[in-house]
Amino acid sequence: MSVGFQAVQWNRAKFIYDAILIGCVTAFIGTFIAVESWLHPPKDAGGWIDLRIRAFGICAFLMLTVILSIGPLARLSPRLLPLLYNRRHFGVLTFLIALAHAGFMIEWYLGQNALPSLAAELTKWSDYGKFIGFPFKVLGLAALLVLFLLASTSHDFWLAFLTPRTWKALHMALYAGYGFVVMHVALGAMQNSRGAAIPVMLGASLVLVSALHLTAGRREQRKHAAKLASEGWLIVGPPQSIPDKGAAIVSAHSGERIAVFRDGRQIGAVTNLCAHQNGPLGEGRIIDGCITCPWHGYQYKLEDGCAPAPFTEKLVTYKLRINRGNVEVDPRPLPAGTRATISS
Repeated sequence: MSVGFQAVQWNRAKFIYDAILIGCVTAFIGTFIAVESWLHPPKDAGGWIDLRIRAFGICAFLMLTVILSIGPLARLSPRLLPLLYNRRHFGVLTFLIALAHAGFMIEWYLGQNALPSLAAELTKWSDYGKFIGFPFKVLGLAALLVLFLLASTSHDFWLAFLTPRTWKALHMALYAGYGFVVMHVALGAMQNSRGAAIPVMLGASLVLVSALHLTAGRREQRKHAAKLASEGWLIVGPPQSIPDKGAAIVSAHSGERIAVFRDGRQIGAVTNLCAHQNGPLGEGRIIDGCITCPWHGYQYKLEDGCAPAPFTEKLVTYKLRINRGNVEVDPRPLPAGTRATISS
């Protein structure tokens, strides 16, 4: 991993992000344990372990809900984009909290001298065909495995090694992990608890995550829908409607988003997906003559979508034309690195 890569240089924003994140997690777990132990004092060592299991488990579930909400929230309000930039830190910490939750579970079984019964529970194959009595702990282990996979491949080495498309597809497994966690809670904690807190938390999480994704998706679809011109070209609008040093984003009927940038009189069109991590290039700016991704600062020349030397990344570009006072873009992509800018 060290070949060609160097340690991440933490800046002030990263320190603040991580400090707030760790502080919030510590405060939640500490407050949960303090309040629960005051309301329902544990009777023995096993009770204290059970309290830690619940505190870390609920914390991990809430953190996972927040992680899945950050993406659509950032699409709905650009002011929330800073939450997105270091989301991988959030994911790694979520895995560590979930790992601690699993560790306390093993500690509880060891304290009860019941570790063999855990193995028997997980290997009683007839229970896998039931709803009530399903070995829900296996779902928690599956979720933990997904979180481990994502945390262990969060370094940029794996992004380059796997390629951005494969890396992004792999990290979409977070939704499967969330599904495992939801079923783990529904089949486990809800069956063992008669209170309303867990069902309310679970339902609110599902509604929040689903509503945010649907709202953000519909808003983007309406916002970037483009009208068709002759020969299938897409109408972007008058040149001055494209912000200087910024972009207008249009969507082809295939769903592909195209970012049309303007730098003074020069106009160019590239894919909206950054070659680094599929970041939304159209939300970035032209800095020092280069399209700059808002996520991690990767840059590409406007005229051909090529990263400046010594970097070798290339973006797909698109033909442009001025027709009846409007900029129009051909939705058929050109080979990556093809010059395609026009002057207005």
